[in-house]
Amino acid sequence: MRQYWKVGDLAKSTGITVRTLRFYDQIGLFSPSGHSESGHRLYNEADIGRLQQILSLKDLGLSLEDIQKVLNGHAYTPYDIVAIQIKRVRQTIRTQQKLLAELERVAERMSDKQPLNADTFISLLETMKASHEKVIIERRLDWERRFDQLGDFLNETRNEHTKEEDS
Repeated sequence: MRQYWKVGDLAKSTGITVRTLRFYDQIGLFSPSGHSESGHRLYNEADIGRLQQILSLKDLGLSLEDIQKVLNGHAYTPYDIVAIQIKRVRQTIRTQQKLLAELERVAERMSDKQPLNADTFISLLETMKASHEKVIIERRLDWERRFDQLGDFLNETRNEHTKEEDS
């Protein structure tokens, strides 16, 4: 028996928004294998595997356009992927260094009992927002854990169906 997931179920299982899944479908990056009689998107196991690839490539720093090229057979060499990762890590380091410098500047002014103005806090908030990337990475790890759980569920379901068919 073949199992399908509606867009809402897939979104709930993976932590990806329905809006994102619909957008991926709209740009032709990730489309469902089928539709129900009432027109609902239906995703199968192969679709979920493709979504995992998309998220992994996105986590490496590839744009959606580059991800589409990779999935359509335009190969990136391992060197290309590593170079993209290096670029992303360097950017993260620069962002974190800037945040550290901003925090140290604010702490020094506080220590010297100097008044802090709105510009100081706005600059700090902008830098903190840029460093928000860490939260995004943590969400990706959470998605990977969810995919692992989903994979375990699929294997259990497959095993149950095999046992039923053998009976």
